[in-house]
Amino acid sequence: MTNELMPSCLLPLAGAHNFRDMGGLRTTDGRTVKQGLLFRAAELTGLTPEDHALLAAIDFKHVFDYRNRAEAEQKPDPQIGQATNTRIPANEAAENQPSLDLEQLFKQGLHKHLSSNMLHELYANLPVGNASYRKLMELLAVPESNLPLVQHCAGGRDRTGVGSMLILLTLGVPYETVMEDYLLSNVTLERYHRQMFDMAAKYVSAEDLKAMEDAMRLQELYLDASHNSILSRYGTFEQYLLEEFGIDEATRRRIQDYCLE
Repeated sequence: MTNELMPSCLLPLAGAHNFRDMGGLRTTDGRTVKQGLLFRAAELTGLTPEDHALLAAIDFKHVFDYRNRAEAEQKPDPQIGQATNTRIPANEAAENQPSLDLEQLFKQGLHKHLSSNMLHELYANLPVGNASYRKLMELLAVPESNLPLVQHCAGGRDRTGVGSMLILLTLGVPYETVMEDYLLSNVTLERYHRQMFDMAAKYVSAEDLKAMEDAMRLQELYLDASHNSILSRYGTFEQYLLEEFGIDEATRRRIQDYCLE
């Protein structure tokens, strides 16, 4: 896909995929998320000097990394300006798993674990009792000190997608809009996914490749699993914010007043 067809929220970076400004989305009360405060991205280790120059103008306070230890050691986060780098794995069960690059994964047949059922289960478990999102929301609760912030994982789609949902729902963005923002990664990661599938084609059967492509494509049912998990456990998103993160209505209004215009 050409750059001209890419959405305007995507930053024109040479060394990072899916680096997007979450600003510009409309909330239920008619306000809009401010631009230049909240960002989401894929891994950042490949940022070029020109990318760093562009990001320096944003003056990030925090870079928040959802990856496990092996992922972060294999592709470490760079220092972006004076930002504080924080890494807390969103999938804690994977924290001590060995590092495997994509080619090794396909060679060893581990791609067969990349099923829609696996991803559905992951999404359902992510938002509840998760130290990573608790820290993220702790930062969001004091926006004056902690924004601008970029949150990221490997592709900026699954773990980051759930984190983005929590932020946007807190700001009052309707769930339908949150879903549109989530599915946008199918567009912004098109080249990234195609490179991965082309590599996989060297090692896996056509049938396995088709199944993997279907599972890896972001679908509404994945984010719905996270959203439904919250609602089934807490009844409302407001109660979830209070019990999981200690964010009451007054704190939420203060966050909104800072992040919306």
